[in-house]
Amino acid sequence: MSKGERPATIWLLMVAFLIAAMVVVGGYVRLTRSGLSIVEWNPVTGVIPPLSETAWQQEFAKYQQTPEYRIVNREMTLDGYRRIFYLEWAHRLLARIAGLMVVLPLAWFLWRGVIPWRRSAPYLLIGLLFGLQGFLGWWMVASGLLDAPQVSHFRLTIHLLTALLLLALTLWLAFNRIYGQSGLRWRQWSALGAVTLTVIVVQIAYGGLVAGLKAGHISNTWPLMFGVWIPGDMWTVFDSWLMSVAAAPVTVHFIHRWLAFGVLVAAAWLWWRQRSADRQAALWLAIIVLVQIGLGISVVIYGVPLWLALLHQATAVVMFAAAVHLNHRLATAS
Repeated sequence: MSKGERPATIWLLMVAFLIAAMVVVGGYVRLTRSGLSIVEWNPVTGVIPPLSETAWQQEFAKYQQTPEYRIVNREMTLDGYRRIFYLEWAHRLLARIAGLMVVLPLAWFLWRGVIPWRRSAPYLLIGLLFGLQGFLGWWMVASGLLDAPQVSHFRLTIHLLTALLLLALTLWLAFNRIYGQSGLRWRQWSALGAVTLTVIVVQIAYGGLVAGLKAGHISNTWPLMFGVWIPGDMWTVFDSWLMSVAAAPVTVHFIHRWLAFGVLVAAAWLWWRQRSADRQAALWLAIIVLVQIGLGISVVIYGVPLWLALLHQATAVVMFAAAVHLNHRLATAS
């Protein structure tokens, strides 16, 4: 990596860190039931929180019209509302800062020729995806302002997966610069690496469904659920089995807890069969997956404590980043 390319590489890594931070902060906002506290999407004027008592009363009055206040927080005071408001406001502020961290340096790099226009498409895509992610965030929040005091678990998962796509693209471009950009090469274990990454994405997607459905509270025992290995009728909760595996809390929880071992098998097999310099990267991925499984079991047994659930979510992001790194080495290294 030349000196001329170093600023753009550092910029990409900083953007990747901000994306990861937003995922974790978003989890904290969700777990503290703060995400529905701001009932309007004001991308510009929303930067400034209420500055007067009257303004706070007005915001609180808007919140009092939501199903979350009417059903869950009917006894909430203005001071209590301020606390959850500031959490969601900080989350949105971080998203705005991340957006500026993308747009302003990117414009500078394009103007100075650090990023040639002929190779600018993936960098411009990052900017477009940030804009889309902002819209998806509001689209998700809006689903919790209508009838039920919670957001759509489908929209939450789409929002999460878009963040992962952004993170993967940003990291891939950064790795291109760190290791020297090269074309894709089909190597012996590239397919297994891609399969492992795919299973990780599906597992994290099920984590999003678990979070949206609050399915982590369904059972606090492991390995059994309700005293059995496989809960009865969980595939027929809805008329369609497809809806059962995507929207029934017990089924989603069951799939998420056992698919984790599918991830572990794929990661361990990839490490075991590696005989190249990428073996260490594969080992690290397998170790992270093992740690993540331990955290997931602990989250279940201890009843989803806030700090443990956040650590579980942060480790999922680390696991995904490690899988992207390994796939980059498998696909591009000489």
